Amino acid sequence: MVFPTLEFVLFFAVVLALNLACDGRSGWRKGMLIAASYLFYAAWDPRFCLLMAGVSALAWGAGLLVNRPGLRGPVLAVSVTLLLGVLAVFKYANFFMLSLAQLLEALGLGRDMAWAGIILPVGISFYIFQAISYVVDVSRREVEPRRNPADVALYISFFPQLVAGPIVRASDFMPQIDAPAPPGPALRAEAVVLILTGLFKKMVVANYLAVLLVDPVFSWPQGQAAGMAWAALLGYAVQIYCDFSGYSDMAIGMALLLGYRFRPNFDQPYRARSLQEFWRRWHISLSSFIRDYLYIPLGGNRGGMTRTSLVLLGTMTLAGLWHGAAWPFVLWGALHGLGLVVERAARRAGLGLPGPLAMLATFAVVVLLWLPFRAADSATMLATTRALFRPGLAGLETLPAAVFVLIGIGLALNLAPMAARDGAIAALARLPAALQAGLLGLGVFLTFAFAQEGTAPFIYFQF
Repeated sequence: MVFPTLEFVLFFAVVLALNLACDGRSGWRKGMLIAASYLFYAAWDPRFCLLMAGVSALAWGAGLLVNRPGLRGPVLAVSVTLLLGVLAVFKYANFFMLSLAQLLEALGLGRDMAWAGIILPVGISFYIFQAISYVVDVSRREVEPRRNPADVALYISFFPQLVAGPIVRASDFMPQIDAPAPPGPALRAEAVVLILTGLFKKMVVANYLAVLLVDPVFSWPQGQAAGMAWAALLGYAVQIYCDFSGYSDMAIGMALLLGYRFRPNFDQPYRARSLQEFWRRWHISLSSFIRDYLYIPLGGNRGGMTRTSLVLLGTMTLAGLWHGAAWPFVLWGALHGLGLVVERAARRAGLGLPGPLAMLATFAVVVLLWLPFRAADSATMLATTRALFRPGLAGLETLPAAVFVLIGIGLALNLAPMAARDGAIAALARLPAALQAGLLGLGVFLTFAFAQEGTAPFIYFQF
């Protein structure tokens, strides 16, 4: 079940109505939302629900034990190791088996490894990280352990952000779980703007750029000249931003309508003036999770320049591996880590570019580094790299004007002042609830009307 489908619209309408009917009855609300979340997840494969239930049970049990005298260290170590082990088995087993098969093939000892294939449960990275957040936040006494397992089950399975984030901290979600905020006029208005903005980003900008430009070029990089290759790389930068931030906008908006507030996950990342700032604006829930649960515990900025650089490089390489079980993702993370190390050294030396030039330079580096991320396999990455340096503009003249308009819209979303969005929210907040609902329905209808037939999966579903 995917957000921008009629099936999901009907599903969410029913859940929203039941949520309103359960107002003031916390237990009923929790039970209904858990059931809805498992139904949503079962639409991919019912077997995945057993895994998510097991992860929830492990996190709940660890939370009850982690702060008992003498148990903090062992419980924390065992539970986090088990959770990461589950993630490693389901997400990386195929990667390591493929790498082993390629190594054996190179040594003349080729073996058929198809028997070892494992299905990747959708969204497993996100809910595993939330389970880790719960155990660690309880151990740090940032949140009280929940004796009711339904509380932990709802936190981990909550369907708006289940399969592609944002990663919600236990310390943010748990205080809201017993008393969700009733969606008043201002919250409803904010939710409507977020949902419609997210729908437009995904169904119009991202999907059309994928079909008209990005997918054709990356599916046949050997036949592309530099003009088309660079256009596709720029198009992908806009596509992935609109695809992923669009999902996050919709998730945050739907959570608001259900009474739960999530932190923003994107903050106009392409206006960043350094890679460090980019990671403070891009996929904020992941970058802050990695900072607080990995980078800082490993030493962070403590220690000398060499140690800090190694921790930073290692952290970003692991972030790349989190994004995908393939060597190009590892390279993508490592190159971002190297860029952050170089930036840190430049700042210490007092070197830097003026504001607008720094933004353009950062944007150019980020766009170029999307190449291994989009290629996903080494052969496509190398072929596309060659295309970037193959002289010629052939193919650009055949692109529809809509492609350049959509790229311009995607970039404008990163540069436009946020006052415009805030003004729209303020204007909607003055309208009665029925009219707000009508505008939401009209916006959804118009977006579906302008969108392509079929539903392209969100890019981050694979992670």
